[in-house]
Amino acid sequence: MVKNYHIKNVQVVNEGKIFSSDVLFRKRRIERIDPAFDVKFKAEEINGEGLFLIPGIIDDQVHFREPGLIHKATIYTEAKAAVAGGVTSYMEMPNVVPPTLTIELLEEKYAIAQQRSLANYSFYMGTGHHNLDEILKVDKTRVCGIKIFMGSSTGDLLVDDPGVLEKVFCRRNDLLIATHCEDDRLVKQRLAQYQAKYGEDIPWECHAEIRNEEVCINSSRYAIELATKCNGRLHILHITTAEELSLFTNSIPLEQKKITSEVCVHHLWFDKSDYARLGAKIKCNPAIKEARHKQALLEAVCNDTIDVIATDHAPHTLEEKNNKYAKAPAGLPLIQHPLLVMLEFYHQGKISLEKIVEKMCHHPAVCFQVAERGYLREGYYADAVIVDIHKHTRIGDEGTVLYKCGWSPFEGHTFTGSVVGTFVGGHLAYYRGVFDESIKGERLMFNR
Repeated sequence: MVKNYHIKNVQVVNEGKIFSSDVLFRKRRIERIDPAFDVKFKAEEINGEGLFLIPGIIDDQVHFREPGLIHKATIYTEAKAAVAGGVTSYMEMPNVVPPTLTIELLEEKYAIAQQRSLANYSFYMGTGHHNLDEILKVDKTRVCGIKIFMGSSTGDLLVDDPGVLEKVFCRRNDLLIATHCEDDRLVKQRLAQYQAKYGEDIPWECHAEIRNEEVCINSSRYAIELATKCNGRLHILHITTAEELSLFTNSIPLEQKKITSEVCVHHLWFDKSDYARLGAKIKCNPAIKEARHKQALLEAVCNDTIDVIATDHAPHTLEEKNNKYAKAPAGLPLIQHPLLVMLEFYHQGKISLEKIVEKMCHHPAVCFQVAERGYLREGYYADAVIVDIHKHTRIGDEGTVLYKCGWSPFEGHTFTGSVVGTFVGGHLAYYRGVFDESIKGERLMFNR
């Protein structure tokens, strides 16, 4: 049974405001947000003095590797790490083994999460060249969206046939389509050029050159053309270049946008100079590029050109990463630390707390039309995070890296900020380093 909680004298960050209040959670829901009230039923008190309360973070792009790749990660381990980082809901990708290309395989993942996920969950239906009939069966109220790899995938999940792409965009224009946009033809051409020059010893910083600006903007522009032609709902994942920003707008409210975009925390934090220190640990697709891009991307977050901040959490083992360039897999484990990254930018004066909450909590809920989550509102699910914005967290200390793969690209860095506690549907799943796994998260639903 979920307890009731009365959080007292906490600083609430919600819907563009910061204010002191008490907050009451009852039966998984937010019962009351008010500076002073009497509680007429049993509720456990939490002293929020000096702390902040934000809505639970919704991460719209993660890779939890189950089924088929569970030596890297599992739904259980990565959802637990997510909760420790203040992420209460996630949307997971279809590039597992076998890839999620049928309704049956999709529901198998939901069944695993129902039993094992400490956070709330949803899963994308994957797109292949031959599964349009399955895509047409997707219930738009129960699935976050359709994922299309327009580059940087292999086998059944790489979709590069214009005819197939147009059919998906036009036949499911009632459901959000999330795309990985890189021009696969250009990537292969450029990779061949660098292999001819360096052989197997391609320097890590060349990743930014092989998967350069042209690779990204060509594909993003094409996706937007398809969505516009079909009047579809397109969400372009992990934008990495300043050049792509011209494709998006901040001149209309998010609720009215048909084309939206996301940036990931590692593309805001790292740049090309970091390859010398971290090498394969920061190899990801799309690539981390020159510093000018991360500066432009953060500005675009603040001026609402970019709509959502996510992680693209994609763990691999260190053994897998410890290969030469072409064989080292792309992806970083990130879901435990996105809030700490953004709080660091806050302390640097680059972004406000209100904007962090907007991009990590409110806007994912709006983009995906998540039902009754993403805000601290009376009657909504009590997904919330207690944060100490001044306490230091050194990554690498005990309890600071919970991923199954056992490592983080932030190891050795000390962030100014700490997650004190995380509520998932009113259940205090994590508090001051201790987990309560007695109650699991729930399947996300969508108001479409």
